[in-house]
Amino acid sequence: MEEIPILSIVGRSGSGKTTLIEKLIPEFRERGYRVATIKHVPHGFEADREGKDSWRHKQAGARVTVLASRDKIALFENAQRSYSAEEIRDRYIRDVDLVISEGYKGNPYSKIEVFRSSVHPRPLCDEGDLLLASVGESVGEGIPCFRIDEIPELVDLIVSRLLKKK
Repeated sequence: MEEIPILSIVGRSGSGKTTLIEKLIPEFRERGYRVATIKHVPHGFEADREGKDSWRHKQAGARVTVLASRDKIALFENAQRSYSAEEIRDRYIRDVDLVISEGYKGNPYSKIEVFRSSVHPRPLCDEGDLLLASVGESVGEGIPCFRIDEIPELVDLIVSRLLKKK
């Protein structure tokens, strides 16, 4: 089975990572690509609410709980450690052409940094971080820089570097 490419959207808090992802997904869909996303939340989160049946299943000791309806599936699994984007892709993601992760600066995959000096004085990434491009302001010489409204051009670059043309 061919490995699904991972593209990480990185940047400091408040830089516009989620906004960029929201703009990229429809452009990929319009071109016929199927996209999955992974949101890295390093400080933890609670998605299931206390008292709900699925929460009660987990409290009783279920290692994995799946919520299934006509149009959605959600999986809650106890994690023994923080999983990499690659591990999450390999365990849970199927039938897509691209995985876009928000965060995971330290992974060995191509990255796009969202950078605005009005939010933070310097970029998050440096030379060895496999930067494909930046969005907002330039992060370094030789790294293509796009405005937030240049989504088709940015997707052209991503397709040419990471995906097979459709």
